[in-house]
Amino acid sequence: MALRIGVDSGGTFTDVCLFDEETGKLDIWKVPSTPDDPSRGISNGVSEGLATVGSTAAHVAFLGHGTTVATNALIELKGVETGLITTDGFRDLLEIGRQKRPSLYDMNAEKPEILVSRDRRQEVPERLRSDGSTDRSLDEEKLRAAIHKLAGEDVKAIAVCFLYGFLNTAHERRVVEILREEMPDVFVSASHEVAPEFREYERMSTTVVNAYLGPVMQRYIDRLKLRLTELGVPVAPQLTQSNGGVIGFDMAAQLPVRTVLSGPSTGVVAAQAVGGMAGFDNIITFDVGGTSSDVALLQGGVCKLTGEANVHGYPIKAPMLDIHTVGAGGGSIAFVDSGGLLKVGPRSAGADPGPVCYGRGNTEATVTDANIVLQTLNPVEILGGRMKVRRDLAIEAVQRLADQLGLGLMETAQGIISVVTANMAKAIRLISVQRGHDPRDYALMAFGGAGPLHAARLAKELDMSRIIVPLTPGTLCALGLLLTDLRSDFAISRLMKVDQNAVEPMISGFETLEAQAEAWFGQEGIEPGRRVVNRTADMRYVGQNYELQVSVPAGTVGGDTLQALVKGFEQAHLQRFGFIAEGEAIQIVTLRLEAAGIVNKARFAPRPDAGPACDAAVIGSRQVYMDEAKDFLPCPVYAREKLKPGNRIDGPAVVEQMDTTTVILPDMQATVDPYLNLILETRA
Repeated sequence: MALRIGVDSGGTFTDVCLFDEETGKLDIWKVPSTPDDPSRGISNGVSEGLATVGSTAAHVAFLGHGTTVATNALIELKGVETGLITTDGFRDLLEIGRQKRPSLYDMNAEKPEILVSRDRRQEVPERLRSDGSTDRSLDEEKLRAAIHKLAGEDVKAIAVCFLYGFLNTAHERRVVEILREEMPDVFVSASHEVAPEFREYERMSTTVVNAYLGPVMQRYIDRLKLRLTELGVPVAPQLTQSNGGVIGFDMAAQLPVRTVLSGPSTGVVAAQAVGGMAGFDNIITFDVGGTSSDVALLQGGVCKLTGEANVHGYPIKAPMLDIHTVGAGGGSIAFVDSGGLLKVGPRSAGADPGPVCYGRGNTEATVTDANIVLQTLNPVEILGGRMKVRRDLAIEAVQRLADQLGLGLMETAQGIISVVTANMAKAIRLISVQRGHDPRDYALMAFGGAGPLHAARLAKELDMSRIIVPLTPGTLCALGLLLTDLRSDFAISRLMKVDQNAVEPMISGFETLEAQAEAWFGQEGIEPGRRVVNRTADMRYVGQNYELQVSVPAGTVGGDTLQALVKGFEQAHLQRFGFIAEGEAIQIVTLRLEAAGIVNKARFAPRPDAGPACDAAVIGSRQVYMDEAKDFLPCPVYAREKLKPGNRIDGPAVVEQMDTTTVILPDMQATVDPYLNLILETRA
């Protein structure tokens, strides 16, 4: 027996997928997360999961996990005391930023807290020109004085970011050397290692966030290493990055900023694999957990990478899948605002105490409580009977809201669902309609613990006609860890017009990136036959402020390469903005290289068709409130594990499984495909 294990540590539950390489059998498991020490929840999940399949840690051939440690530390501002060393005259850049107001007309809008207070931002005399040449050498005497000041502030991490440090790394590298001498126990984050790209504010913000999170991630990794060693796991574990790939623990400890979307990214990777098997290339993913909903668009089976994102108010320049998050999950709290309107989220009940129906002391109604009241969720027990719930407490909580609103109980519960559905739809329109994509041309892939529960109503809101519910939707992010490769991304900024003069700088730029990739391949122990690289370029019209990513054809860079880049850029610009600016000069801004180490992955075989009849899968019936009828309707309840390929279910109906519940509306029909995915479609 050789087991591949994927673990996704979420805010509410820790999900475990176990895949037997010899038999092809897939098992899943869930345990409550342990926010005080996430490594304990992971250890518990792996231990219990192995016990359920009658195996031991000695049989583990691969262990990968996604984590929210970096994300939560950033959201909750639980990083470490951090210092900053920067070019003389630029210490306030971190606070000034771009002087953008995210909510232009909101007089009460609050800017995110600055992660490094002004007294811990030290300026050092040095200066590079815009071409990377030295205008003023680094003043090492004043540098050491600045370091001594930071040492007196008892900082645990220091960010180093000089103007144009991405073009000439000499000054930053010297600062790192001296910091190692003067403060050997401090975590050091240098911009040329973290984000070697132009845009000084975003580069500084990324470097600071990396420093702020570094010791937190290091402590977490050290604890997890110890727990897994005590379990007897014989392999080096891997951790998911925001780009969908995995890296070793040492690299993750150095670059925690690349893990801020660690959990959601593997869900997108799994969705890409499942969609490919099921024959769907164009997919919008819909991942709903306890706290948030994560959505992404896959065109042609691929989710695009973005080189920059705003994560909870902090600009981050790091390669990440283009995922948008909204505070709308099963634990999102419903409330009546000062204007008397019903609102849902972003505040969440989390894992502890959780929704009111958990009976752990919370009294504020959540989305889960509304579903319990409506009986779309099992009103007695969830997680396949492992967890009892109390509908009476959920009714009391929703009734309190109903009294405030002057509405009935069921009307209020359905109102909570309608409001959270509207929030979810807004997120999907942001990644589709606002970027030139019609959601009606895409299938909605629903996963996460609450995705299939809300998918039908969301699809109806967006006029989408097809929904895919994978076999293990509640643990799909964990499954994604068994379907992804080792991966790292490298970038170098080189501003140049797309003409013949760009050929040599492109060749030298990609040679630099390829050398970095080769060093990474060696560090990760990836065999030559399993090494893959892909090249892209960030491009724009001269004078534009933001770029579009375009694929660079394989082979030697030449005139044909430039023509392909221009064509690719114009197509991308037409898709995003609806026009091509004929005759305008086009500029390359940043060269990127994606390095992947191909690993053995979980593989699934299609099953034979068993016909449409599925009476054997019916395990009961219950009254479910359906907004279409404004009343309770009798709905058969099906056990997901008893459904077979070819089975057909007419709505209204409910499909239950350990990790989620799927609701099929009255005008819908669900069929089971050869890979045991549920395909929901609107009946003609």
